[in-house]
Amino acid sequence: MSNDLDCRQCMGIVLPSLDPDTKFEKVVEGLIQAGFQHIIIVDDGSKAENRHFFDEAARHSECTVLTHERNRGKGRALKTAFACARDKFPALRGVITIDGDGQHLTEDIIACGQKMLAHGDSVVLGCRNFDLPGIPPRSVAGNKTTSRFFRVLFGIRLSDTQTGLRAIPAQYLETFCEIEGERFEYETNMLLYMKRLAIPFLEQPIATVYDPDDYSSHYNAVRDSLRITKVMLRFLVTGSGFRYTVSALLSWVLDNGLYLLGRGLLAGHLGLAAASAVSQTGARVLSSLFNFNMNNFYVFQNKEGYWRACAKYYCLCVPQTLISLVVLTGLVDALQLASPVLASLVKIAVDTALFVISYFIQKKWVFKKK
Repeated sequence: MSNDLDCRQCMGIVLPSLDPDTKFEKVVEGLIQAGFQHIIIVDDGSKAENRHFFDEAARHSECTVLTHERNRGKGRALKTAFACARDKFPALRGVITIDGDGQHLTEDIIACGQKMLAHGDSVVLGCRNFDLPGIPPRSVAGNKTTSRFFRVLFGIRLSDTQTGLRAIPAQYLETFCEIEGERFEYETNMLLYMKRLAIPFLEQPIATVYDPDDYSSHYNAVRDSLRITKVMLRFLVTGSGFRYTVSALLSWVLDNGLYLLGRGLLAGHLGLAAASAVSQTGARVLSSLFNFNMNNFYVFQNKEGYWRACAKYYCLCVPQTLISLVVLTGLVDALQLASPVLASLVKIAVDTALFVISYFIQKKWVFKKK
């Protein structure tokens, strides 16, 4: 992507607002003075006494003002603006979302836009430093808590999970219009779906601006924190990792049930080691067929070709089975594990180690989405 492009000419500004004040007016004036040519403003059901700010903004040719007759939430306001940018300004390279309270400096807005243009396919997140003095305690606590959750639960390393300054390439606007969430939880959902859909992102350090004498927000600490927590829990439960675990547990029950049944029937005829080998192989063939179909249709929801995925799956499954077979048979023979229970415990230990490795290989190769 060419660095000669100027984000002020080829990117739109998305500015949702509810009951704005003079800070909103200064933000709009600053954007126009800086040279931004496409400013999409959403009045999210503001009170009558605040609507004159939108009327004044609409007088500028650079501004497009959209109106929700009632308050529908920041998430819906963002999606309304994304749809407008997609449909009315198809030539834009992307959009930059900002807040109307003056927290985002013009130079930081430009820096995020230019960084997005330089990388092309990455979302750029303007991230604040919450270790600086003077930041409201609820903002510090809320952001650091969600950052830890993001890292531990989803493997997302992000220093500012609640930033409203985001530069988004135009190619993702359609996708972001379809993401769930109507209020503040929508911005959290955006980050989670970026992870799920493998949309790359970059951080851009920005100034941390708060006015201690006039700090206000439409963010309700209790209500909106609960919404965000609900979003993360739902995402965790519906994620491929959780579904993979369910599929694996069901396959494990089937695999071990068939193994114990076969071993019990064959041990008296073939000996412990041979009975373990035959039972392990038969159980793995049947359980792998079950597991592949579960992973294909339920876990990874593959739509790229059944037989191609099946071939890849067994290119992984066969070596995995051989490794499990060799290790299990060797341990059973070496330790002389006559007890089916002890033999099963060894099998569980071996298969658990292979379980984690297999998940990442299946996700990145077998069922990889284009």
